[in-house]
Amino acid sequence: MNVRYTLLCASVLALGAQTFAHSQTPSDNNIRMNQIQVIGSHNSYHAGIAPSESKLMSENNPKLYQGFEYRHRPLDQQLNSGIRQIELDIYADTKGGLYAHPSGPTNVAAAGLPADPDFDPQGRMSKPGFKVMHVQDFDYRSTCQPFIACLQIVRTWSKAHPQHVPVYILLETKQSDLPEKYHATPIEKFTSATFDALDAEIRSVFSPKEIITPDQVRGKHKTLEEAVLQNQWPTLKKARGKVVFLMDQRPVGPVYLEGHDGLHGRIIFTNAVPGQPDCAFTEENDGTQETIAALVRKGYIVRTRTDADTKEARTGDTTRRETALTSGAQLLSTDYPASEPSTWTSYSVSLPDNAIARCNPINAPTECSNSALNSANGN
Repeated sequence: MNVRYTLLCASVLALGAQTFAHSQTPSDNNIRMNQIQVIGSHNSYHAGIAPSESKLMSENNPKLYQGFEYRHRPLDQQLNSGIRQIELDIYADTKGGLYAHPSGPTNVAAAGLPADPDFDPQGRMSKPGFKVMHVQDFDYRSTCQPFIACLQIVRTWSKAHPQHVPVYILLETKQSDLPEKYHATPIEKFTSATFDALDAEIRSVFSPKEIITPDQVRGKHKTLEEAVLQNQWPTLKKARGKVVFLMDQRPVGPVYLEGHDGLHGRIIFTNAVPGQPDCAFTEENDGTQETIAALVRKGYIVRTRTDADTKEARTGDTTRRETALTSGAQLLSTDYPASEPSTWTSYSVSLPDNAIARCNPINAPTECSNSALNSANGN
């Protein structure tokens, strides 16, 4: 009886070891998170402009409207389809209500057009906290609201798929008012205190063990940049199931660094200039293949765009897409992932074989295997 029990326990342990080995592939121990490539969505929250407001904008400013004429599915659906980098545009709203009454409905009524659906039936815009939208007053409908709700959607998905490769959350902090001719709501500027509140809001959703932070990557190195130039990004074994926060706007970086030299104690990686002590992530949205590849070889994580302003989607031109794919940029951001192709042409963006992640064409080690990389549960 004891022998049979011992054999049963051994079988269970062996099965568990096999399951773990499947979810943590051999490559995970040797491949670092900056040595793979994934697809991201641009303005991932974007729900599009409502019908009557679309009519007004297309008539009054057709060129501007063309650039706004795209929309995305809810965040969890995008993640299910393979997106591993999302982008959220955030507005500070410390007191609440600053963006609760956009001019769009008033303009629609004045034009005698049918009223569009209420964009905030639950009154979330009246409460304090960061809000998510593209342009106040004109392009303000989001699939998730407020910011903390967007984070909760990502965390819920992440917990349900604990072996996913890192999910990058790119944050664009809106800083500039619109020209006076638009009579738009003046925005609340981001200060060091605002960023403290932003970090706190992120920490209220994600625990420390669920986030890859600048402090973790820096380790014992003098600067964050020194660490990444010495190949100190976490391995996939340590990075799976976690999220990474990145800052889109470079000019606001110094404000975020106030009181936190080198990003000590901060959550978000700044979009920094190579050569600066806080540079681990940088954007090259219009960079050449050669420029991006050189940065990737050095150890930086790079985000680039495969299309913009619906231009490629309307013409079907894939030049920019192919340049981005071969550049080695780890994050390839598009308005048209494979699950949301252009309605004008067949244009869309995906990795070969519709993989969720692939070995980086520039800096992946020779032992990296695309099949092994994508074999982990919930990759």
